[in-house]
Amino acid sequence: MSSVPLKTRAAPPRAQRPATGRQPARRRGVAPRSRAGWTPWLYLAPALVVLAALLLYPIYQLGLISFLEYTQAQVSGGEPTSFQGLGNYATLFGDPQFWQVLGATVCFAAACVVTTLAVGCALAVLLTRIRALPRLALMMAALGAWATPAITGSTVWVFLFDPDYGPVNRLLGLGDFSWTYGRYSAFALVLLEVVWCSFPFVMVTVYAGIRAIPGEVLEAASLDGASQWRIWRSVMAPMLRPILIVVTIQSIIWDFKVFTQIYVMTGGGGIAGQNLVLNVYAYQQAFASSQYSLGAAIGVVMLLILLAVTLVYLRLMRRQGEEL
Repeated sequence: MSSVPLKTRAAPPRAQRPATGRQPARRRGVAPRSRAGWTPWLYLAPALVVLAALLLYPIYQLGLISFLEYTQAQVSGGEPTSFQGLGNYATLFGDPQFWQVLGATVCFAAACVVTTLAVGCALAVLLTRIRALPRLALMMAALGAWATPAITGSTVWVFLFDPDYGPVNRLLGLGDFSWTYGRYSAFALVLLEVVWCSFPFVMVTVYAGIRAIPGEVLEAASLDGASQWRIWRSVMAPMLRPILIVVTIQSIIWDFKVFTQIYVMTGGGGIAGQNLVLNVYAYQQAFASSQYSLGAAIGVVMLLILLAVTLVYLRLMRRQGEEL
């Protein structure tokens, strides 16, 4: 007898769901969109609480003092302070020295940022061209400069350029030339120290970005006959734009509020205050002249300027993210 193959019964078609206009039920385990939107903030909550405790209250006190008449008498428990409104700011903005110091601070910070970026980027490219042992030595030397406290580095640099005992003047044949006597030479000396302790951050960050660039891209540019400068300008710099934006904004913030280097190396602002920057100027007004409210007003102005720079940084980063 020949076996007759059994016919498999086809499964009946699944019934079509009637179009009722209702959305399908949300599957279990999938968080609502509103709840998922709060999840990052829950992770950030502990850090935000700590930052609020450490920053918001001091900023509040700084702003409050800037609107009051707060002198040494009030610090010593004298009469209650009187509300001045915008009087301290009017006094500050009406002082020609403030605008002179502000201009000097902006120019000095700009020179420090440009020099730091140039030195850091150049050494980052150099790290990709040298062997492992020289690369390790350069990295260790740079990180040593970065880890040196500002007051220690400033004291060492003052000794190196001392007109009587410093080795730099002897090597250059400058005799008893005093670097801290002239305004521009003192600013140049402080600039060298600021760059010395700041370029390692730029170097390490940019070097990490260069290592992330595909080698085929750089090899193709080299085979096309591009010079090293052309490779940096046309290939590396565009690909490193997010990293360069980060190091630039952070360098602006750091160099704009330089205090220790200026105060130590120029003896509190130089001869007749020729090397004052905003941080040192605020210190002199608040503690040397006991004008605490005026010093607080300078601090608020600096805070607003740096906040504006930070907002520009965030906007550039957001635009960069949208382009990517």
